[in-house]
Amino acid sequence: MLKRMSVVAVTMTLVLGGCQKSVEKPAEKSGSSTAVSEKGYTKLFNGKDLTGWEATGKAKWVVEKGQLVGTQGDKNAPGDLFTTQSFRDFEATVTYRVGWPCNSGVWFRFQTPDKAYQADILEYKNPVAYSGSLYCPGYSKIFLAANTDKTLENHTGWNTIKIRAQGEHLQIWLNGRETANVRDKTSDSGKIGFQVHPGAEFGPMKIVVREVSIREL
Repeated sequence: MLKRMSVVAVTMTLVLGGCQKSVEKPAEKSGSSTAVSEKGYTKLFNGKDLTGWEATGKAKWVVEKGQLVGTQGDKNAPGDLFTTQSFRDFEATVTYRVGWPCNSGVWFRFQTPDKAYQADILEYKNPVAYSGSLYCPGYSKIFLAANTDKTLENHTGWNTIKIRAQGEHLQIWLNGRETANVRDKTSDSGKIGFQVHPGAEFGPMKIVVREVSIREL
């Protein structure tokens, strides 16, 4: 979830107002940082280094044993890691596990901190929202869809988040169960990324990503 939040509101409507669509075209893929799988998905993380990715903030992002690992920086500093490419309509899958307590997520269609979406990885209490919830920056939106079933996530092992974004239609699945299905116009294209949230309460958190794949629609 976004770092600056003074108001929490739950919006569960299926059609929501937003910003005008951008005319920016997605960037071209770099052959050195991607590989196309047999199923037509492109691997955005090569399992070796951070080629094709760029960090913002002061969180620590490293590759260990073929896995992407994000933790807080010094003094519980936060940060994000984004693809250098932008994507419009796509299906993406992320295989991850975390060290709890955790407040993280998969950014998608990220243009600015106020124009983006996130498939959450967290345990939020007020309102109740667990991993697989759909978050949107902005005081009037916050959770576009909240997953209230805590049991969908494997707290000690690997999980898979699937994101489908086609036009205004946004969907999220966590371990095969649909957790979000809404329509929204806030952002029509942007980067994919991961977040490490600030604060001492999340000091032990760790986001570990084994695979990030995408298929453009």
